[in-house]
Amino acid sequence: MLFVVSLVPLLPTEVTLLGMGVAAAQGGTSLALVIAVASAGCLASDQALYALGRFGGRAALDRLSRRKKIAAGLGWLDGRLQRHPRPVLVVARWLPSGGTLGALLAGSLRWPMAEFFAASAIGVTLWTSYVAFLGYAGGRIVTEPGISMLLSLGVALVLGSVITYGVRRSARAL
Repeated sequence: MLFVVSLVPLLPTEVTLLGMGVAAAQGGTSLALVIAVASAGCLASDQALYALGRFGGRAALDRLSRRKKIAAGLGWLDGRLQRHPRPVLVVARWLPSGGTLGALLAGSLRWPMAEFFAASAIGVTLWTSYVAFLGYAGGRIVTEPGISMLLSLGVALVLGSVITYGVRRSARAL
């Protein structure tokens, strides 16, 4: 189930991964297995999105950019991908829809596949590890699964908001 959720860009991967981290903390599964499965699903998804971007994704990006928040994210990514492609793709994973938009954009910009794959592999591994560890920490701190999930989700939302705020602030400064 985690692989399928990680594979489909619009499904709630972060929430599912947090829950699996909680389950790992409480002995339901291996944390390493959770990270590996989620990373494999996200990596496969990124490669499919890259291919979509490479073979006609510019039209999809144009349609997506009609939405104000997505247009802002695309603007931030596009400007930085030109200057610092690998680090930006790694960081984009932490932004709402950043991994999806980054993969589509990299494909539409015709990045070399090997470079995209390497950046994507690093980004998804770091991101899935971060989210799974948040769930794991919540599951170790509080043994009640529902409360530990809410605690982990709350921390993830706060950290995600701080990162998004920092990105938006740096985008305005340019």
